Amino acid sequence: MRVSDTAKHLLLVALVALPPVSSAYTTNITNRNPRAVYLRVGDGVMNGGTYSGGGTPGVGGAVAIVQASVPVANIGNGTSVLMTTPNNPRLISDWDGYSFCNSGQVYVGGFYRSGIGSSGSLNNAARLTYTAPATLVNANGQTIPISQISWTTSGNGDNGGQPIPGGTFSAGQNQLTTFPRNTWRESCLTFRYANQNFVASGTYQATVTFTLAQP
Repeated sequence: MRVSDTAKHLLLVALVALPPVSSAYTTNITNRNPRAVYLRVGDGVMNGGTYSGGGTPGVGGAVAIVQASVPVANIGNGTSVLMTTPNNPRLISDWDGYSFCNSGQVYVGGFYRSGIGSSGSLNNAARLTYTAPATLVNANGQTIPISQISWTTSGNGDNGGQPIPGGTFSAGQNQLTTFPRNTWRESCLTFRYANQNFVASGTYQATVTFTLAQP
């Protein structure tokens, strides 16, 4: 399967005023044909076992959902709220089956494989980007800025800087990091809602698309 880019989605939900290893994980992979990129955000498909055990990436997996619920008395008080993952995305690494993430986190990982005989621009690193709308929106058209959602990254057994950095969402397409050719990279994302805006009650949603592409 030859792939030039792959995209996965993440659904952000803010429920407001509703009732009450030795270093960060990066590893080299064997260069082989065909040239491909693989990205998993939350859930995903790896056929025939783990990638390091000979598995083959597939297409699919549920859209990961992260959500925060803010009680009426706490709306807009500036105390951030930890976001959870109600649809329980997979937490195990597709690289080797290790329990890399913990409950409430979203696994993001994959690889860029350049292919034997690749040269020139094919050896350039693949780019991991996300595309986000400006706001989360409820059924009445009221909004929360996407910048109210941030994340940190970690991984069980890691003690160094993560290959996928933490940050705060902003509107449009934004680059997160690069995947050098013939490397596997993975991190676990923990999301928070800043809760700095006094907004009307409701369920606010936005979908963010993560894309790994090699130019």
